[in-house]
Formats: sequence, structure tokens, C-alpha cells
Amino acid sequence: MVKKITILCIVLILTYSCKQESKKVEDSNISADFATVLDYYYEDGLKLNPINATMAGDHRYNNQFVNLLSDDYVSKIKSHYEKYKGELDAFSDEDLSDSEQMTKAILTWECNMHLAELKFNANLTPIDQMWSPNLFMGQLASGSSAQPFNTVEDYQKWMKRVDGYVEWMNSAEERMREGMEKGHVLPKSLIVKVLPQLQSLTDRDLEKHLFYQPIKSFPNDFTDEEKSALEEAYKDMIIQKIVPAYERLYTFMSKEYMEAGRESSGIQGEPDGDAYYAHQIKKYTTTNMTAAEIHELGLNEVARIRSEMEKIKMQVGFEGDLKAFFDYVRSNKELMPFAEPQQVIENFNAIYERMKPQIEKLFDVKPKTPFEVRRTESFREKSASAEYNPGSLDGTRPGIFYVPIPDVATYNTYSDESLFLHEAIPGHHYQISLTQENDDLPKFRKTLWYSGYGEGWALYSESLGEELGLYTDPYQLFGMLGAEMHRAVRLVVDTGLHSKGWTREEAIQYSLDNEAESEASIISEIERYMANPGQALSYKIGQLKIRELRKKAENTLGDNFDVRQFHNQVLETGCIPLALLEDKINNWIKAKS
Repeated sequence: MVKKITILCIVLILTYSCKQESKKVEDSNISADFATVLDYYYEDGLKLNPINATMAGDHRYNNQFVNLLSDDYVSKIKSHYEKYKGELDAFSDEDLSDSEQMTKAILTWECNMHLAELKFNANLTPIDQMWSPNLFMGQLASGSSAQPFNTVEDYQKWMKRVDGYVEWMNSAEERMREGMEKGHVLPKSLIVKVLPQLQSLTDRDLEKHLFYQPIKSFPNDFTDEEKSALEEAYKDMIIQKIVPAYERLYTFMSKEYMEAGRESSGIQGEPDGDAYYAHQIKKYTTTNMTAAEIHELGLNEVARIRSEMEKIKMQVGFEGDLKAFFDYVRSNKELMPFAEPQQVIENFNAIYERMKPQIEKLFDVKPKTPFEVRRTESFREKSASAEYNPGSLDGTRPGIFYVPIPDVATYNTYSDESLFLHEAIPGHHYQISLTQENDDLPKFRKTLWYSGYGEGWALYSESLGEELGLYTDPYQLFGMLGAEMHRAVRLVVDTGLHSKGWTREEAIQYSLDNEAESEASIISEIERYMANPGQALSYKIGQLKIRELRKKAENTLGDNFDVRQFHNQVLETGCIPLALLEDKINNWIKAKS
């Protein structure tokens, strides 16, 4: 009897073992199949947008510029997202790991949002003063950005990419003409800002032309014959292709398009404006908040931050109301100490040196990707904000913090510490570089961007200044509050412009009444919001969510709370919708409790 039972047990054990092994193989196959889908999604995405490949440091497509405005491209992009949405549906969550489930949720979100956006007519306003491809191509053309100019082949690839770009410029005019017929046009106040950007590239003086800059900085190993051939080719490219294309576009936009330009300021002035704005809110905040809810939140945040600003005003002994203090800070010559643009760059580098000793108290994981501060290129800095351009995936190209310095004599330093924390370290540089360096993430997630998360993290980073040894000067602390106020004001003015019928002038005045930015800067900012509805909402929404999660973790974990671990939890997944971040942190808190 014992022997029979033993044999039966062996049979049962072997049967169970075989089932387990079979399940492991099945799970392995599912994971392999899922990983394959993700790889194909990423590779197909690079083919659809070769510029993204260049930005990631993948140079296979450096000779291509896809015409994003063509009907053929729109059809391809629609098929792309429909295809991968369908393929994701074939994978049950029960068969995927926690990490794979998150990836599936993210990619499903991506597909749904892009497909929804195709229902609108964003292609009919393809050029603005702030965000459009012509501005980014100018950066690449300078020879000091992501497009490499290290070999003769690199120079030749750029010329082929320019051919595609010229085709896009022609299509841009066609789409804008279509927009004129259907009521989708830029406000006149934005068209005015685009014109000098276009006109600056109609100059036939090669030495001054942006697209000729790579010829002025050949690598040392080029032969005289190679240099001569490329000089001739670039001269022909600029005179025969680039200049005529910019001249045509400038003539069209300065005359016919200007005449057709909208008098209204917000997206409500276009057909389906309300529906499009609702989509943009969801896209940029990754929440289901309404414009009305965000407007009210903004008003409350403005009131809260004003009370904090009053304390700084009293601390420095300023007599007068807060608006007068704004004017004082804006015009205080002691806060405008520089005579040369390089001094601005050096000041940011000095800020970094001051905070370095404290960084390890907040972060035990730091990126390997190098980092630089550079001045924004002259052709766009009058309309540009400070910004961060990511390094390459392999870390060979540094992350770059671009600083516009259109007039160094009026450059005000009062917010430089918070600006560095936001755009550079530990803001965008840490968040983006750590994501790109994380080999546990599928490739498409390494270059994914959600403003609610990415800009939310950067604004949250500004609040870390005191912990990092900064904000010892009350004006720099006021600068941090000013930067936070700037984002709170955005909640009010962006929703005001696009959902409440506010004019450009009303939005400018509200900003002047509630923040210390210069009038010129505020005008540029308001026009930025006009050009890209909803994007400006993402900063404060994301920051408040990360703050909320940190406070919850601190309160729940008490002495077991480690801010470095919290930051690791927030950063290790890369950009994700805020609801997924909240689930992740809640699960971490539960596991640590």
C-alpha cells in the first residue's frame, strides 16, 4: 500500500511539474511575443517619424524628412495605431507581468490618444511661432544639435533631408490655404511673430545663413576636394531650394494668410474648438479634468502662492502692494548684473556647483548622460523660452539646457535657481536621462513623453531647492514662488483663452497682475499658450500630484520614509500617465507599510 501511494505521489508530482514547466514555457512565449510587438511598434514609429530617430541618436534615417501633412502619411499613421491597438488586445493582462501590464496600458493610451487626435484638423495650422517643425529644423541646420556633421556622408544626408523638408514647406502652404477655407487659421497676433522667423532665412548672404553654418565648421580630416564639393552643394541647396521656399512661405503668410488671420485668441475661435481643447487637456495632463475644474484650481493656487509671496515682500522690507513689488523685481538693476551672454551661462554652471554636495541626500541614482548649458540660437531666441533637449540614447550626445538671451543687459537673474532645477538638474535632465538609460524599459518607453508627468516632475524639482542648498537669497526664493505662480497662472489663462473667451490682452493683464515676469516675457508666454492649447496646464497638474503622493508616503511610512527611494519609484518607470504613477506609488507605500 505504501509503495502504491508512493508511486501515485511520484506520478502526481511529475504531472504537476510538467504542467508548471509547460506554464513557464507558455509564459515565456507570451513575454517573447509581447516584447516582439513592442520592438516592432518602436521600429515602425521611427520610420514614420525619422526626426525622432535622430533625436534618440539613431542615425539610420538622417537623410529623411517625412511629410507629416500629406494624406498618405495621415493614412499610414492611422493604420499604425489601429494595428498595434489590435495586437495589444490579443494579450490578456493575466498572462503579463506587472511591468508588462503597465507597458500595455501605456501603449493602449498612446494608440487611443493619437487616433482621437486624427479626428481634428490640427494639420491645417501647421506653422506657429513656437512649436512647429520649421523651428526645429533650424536647430538641426545649425550643425550644433542632434543632426551630426562629422563625415562627408553626414553632410550629404542632411541635403537629402532638406529635400523632404522643402516638400513639407510646400504642403504647409497648401494645408493653410485649406484651413483658410474651413475656418482653421492662426490668430493674427501669432502670424506677426512667425514672419520674422521666416524672413531671417530668406537672406542670400551665405555667411549669415543658418543652413550654411556646417560649412563653416568642417571636421579637420576633410580633404580640400571634399570641402570644395560640399561648399558648392550647400550653396546650391540654400540659394536654389531653401531661400525660395522661405520666400514663398513668407510672401503667403505676410499677405493672404495675414488677411485671413483670426481676431479671436483662443481655440474656441475655430470649428470644434471646445472638443479639441477637451482632447488637448486629456493629452497633456493625462487626466479627465475639465477646463472649468482646472480654471478653479488655478484661481485657488494663485491665491495661495500670493500669500507666500507677501511673506518674501515683508522679509526684504519692501513697502507697497504685491503688484508694485512685481514691478520692482522686474526692473531691479541689481538683478540684471551681466554684460556678456557667457556670464549668464557661467551663472547657471555656478548654481550647479553650489548644489552638487547636497544631491546625494535626495538621489542615490544619477544619470550617466553628460549635460551642458547653451545659449538659444539667435534665429529663434526672441520668441523662445528656456528649454531642455535630451541627450542621445547611447549617451554620446549630451543633454542640453538652452537659455534664450535676446538682451543680456535686461536679463534678470531672480529665477535662475528654480529655472536650473526645472530644466536641468534634477528636472528634465535627470528624468529623461535616467529613463533613456534604463535597460529594463522597452525602447518605445525610453523616448515617450507625457507633459503631465515630465513637466510635473520638473516643477516638483523646483521645490527641492532648499533641500539642495539653494534659495538662501530671498529673491531666489521669490523666484521659485514666481515660477510656481507662473504655472498656476497658466491654469487660469490657458483655460480662460480656450474655454472662456478671454482675449490675448485679458490674459496678458491677468499675468501682469499676478506674477513678476517681464511684460515682454509674459506676452511671449501668452502667445505660446495660444499656439498650443492645453500644454501649459500639464506643469501644475503633474506637480500637485507628485507632491500629494510624497506627502502621503511621508505620512504613512513615517520614519521608514526615504526620499531617495521615493524619487527612485517616481523616476524608474519613465514617463507614464499620472493615474498609473499614482497606482505605482500607492502599491509601493502598501508594500513598505
